[in-house]
Amino acid sequence: MTNGAPYLLIDAGNSRIKWALVRADGARIASGALAHDGAEDALEWSNLPTPGSAWLSNVAGDGVAARITALLATRWPQLPLTTIRACARQCGVTNSYTTPHALGSDRWAGMIGAHAAFPGEPLLIATFGTATTLEALRADGCFVGGLIAPGWTLMMRSLGEHTAQLPTLDADAARGLLDAGGTLQAAHRGPFFATDTPRSLSAGCTLAQAGLIERMWRDLQDEWQVPVRLVVSGGAADEVTSALKVPHTRHDSLVLSGLALIAAERAMQRGA
Repeated sequence: MTNGAPYLLIDAGNSRIKWALVRADGARIASGALAHDGAEDALEWSNLPTPGSAWLSNVAGDGVAARITALLATRWPQLPLTTIRACARQCGVTNSYTTPHALGSDRWAGMIGAHAAFPGEPLLIATFGTATTLEALRADGCFVGGLIAPGWTLMMRSLGEHTAQLPTLDADAARGLLDAGGTLQAAHRGPFFATDTPRSLSAGCTLAQAGLIERMWRDLQDEWQVPVRLVVSGGAADEVTSALKVPHTRHDSLVLSGLALIAAERAMQRGA
């Protein structure tokens, strides 16, 4: 990286691509999001200062990687691009996966970002995207393992597509049902049972997500015998957290924060 030049950080997920331009000290210059099928995306970068390097976490496949590479080549020819992968240890986080590089790069960068954001704290990190993922991170930065489940939207869509009499709800329709009901707030007392099929579906999937998170948070605290901070993020975080009955902290830039830390560590190692 050119000394003093900012980093372009790119988080390519299955639903959308988030990006940020940050200075070497981590200060954010600009940020945004790209649609997977957008033809005008290069316009978002047209007025940005030239970065010294680009850093990519990509879990969306080769086609998305090729598209991002083409966008970068159009705007900044010859810009160095590093696609990160999980490894055994990085930025103070230790990976306990049997095969460390098999861990998703977004989960890895997110844990690095979370460990830096909440230093010295045991964490349970819940990310609500196309998939719902959980990571258990000890206070010393050791990632002990995680879980992957269908995401909130995917769960609803799967029910609609594979059952003859259930509707297929998209996220906007399901959000409207939850907002109209107003019954899944954390302060709600007693069980909730819906009286029509669409609300039964949207609330059932929301509570299934919340139940998984609460179960693992309690199990982790019982196992470690210390308070564990629950950190939540992702596109469906609002919906799922509306049903949570345990304390939680919202942080929506964990992957980009982790990418910035990885970029800075690499620069130090190279003597930049």
